Amino acid sequence: MDRLQAMEVFTRVVETNSFSKAAELLDLPRGSVSNLIQALEQHVGVRLLNRTTRQVSVTEDGALYYERCVGILGEISDAESSLSNKRQSPAGTIRVDTSGTLAKALLLPALGDFYQQYPEIEVRLGLADRNIDLIQDGVDCVIRMGFLEESSLVARRIGNSRITTCASPAYLAAHGTPTTLEELQGHRAVNYVSARSGKVFPFEYQVNGEVVKVTLDGALAVNDGTVYITAGALGYGIIQPSRFMVADMIERGELQEILTSYAIPSTPLSILYPHRRMSSRVRAFTEWITQLATQHPDLGL
Repeated sequence: MDRLQAMEVFTRVVETNSFSKAAELLDLPRGSVSNLIQALEQHVGVRLLNRTTRQVSVTEDGALYYERCVGILGEISDAESSLSNKRQSPAGTIRVDTSGTLAKALLLPALGDFYQQYPEIEVRLGLADRNIDLIQDGVDCVIRMGFLEESSLVARRIGNSRITTCASPAYLAAHGTPTTLEELQGHRAVNYVSARSGKVFPFEYQVNGEVVKVTLDGALAVNDGTVYITAGALGYGIIQPSRFMVADMIERGELQEILTSYAIPSTPLSILYPHRRMSSRVRAFTEWITQLATQHPDLGL
């Protein structure tokens, strides 16, 4: 039995609560995962996992052993990195999850620079505007907009997104350009609906030190950021997106900023990853995306 491999398999089974999922993430036959766990339990002399036909759970001894395994595997990973040039030139695959709008506006235009710095890293980009389980889905980190709910994930704020109110020139020509919040009330919006809760997000403004929320009627509501921005550009109503996502469209004249005399609360941009040691490649990506966001004129902290 390869004890290090067995420990890695064991930690994956604990994290996913599944032999099959662990086998899939490690690219091993399910039978090999089961055999390694049995051999490991025989070696340590205690039962590490409770198994039923429907679920897998860790025993009390298994939970203690899991914590030690995570520490040992992390130390080994760091030791291997220090003996090679991997800390300067990390290699391998990282799985990153974010929204399609954020990927299009921020990540994709700059990924060429990342690959120049780290040519041996492959980025697998998942696009979902929803909460995911990083461990269950085998994701190394997620990039999210907005205030974060309490979770067991490590969160690092990498930017604050400026928000703008805008509409297409065609919409403004047909309906007029509002210059006050009172005038705004007579307009229609493309409403953004949370894919998780179904909640419609109102427009927000800072007035006399307080946040004023404005809800507008609209004939169209969407739960995808790219469609939201496209609908605004097509003239279906006023939108309030992150400015970095529409900066190019504003410059080209496809969207026009309005109500610029009103301040709008910014939205946090964060990267999240599990409570475990980061690999050198995930660390490299985290530092790169943080620098990218910090230097962006519409995202700086």
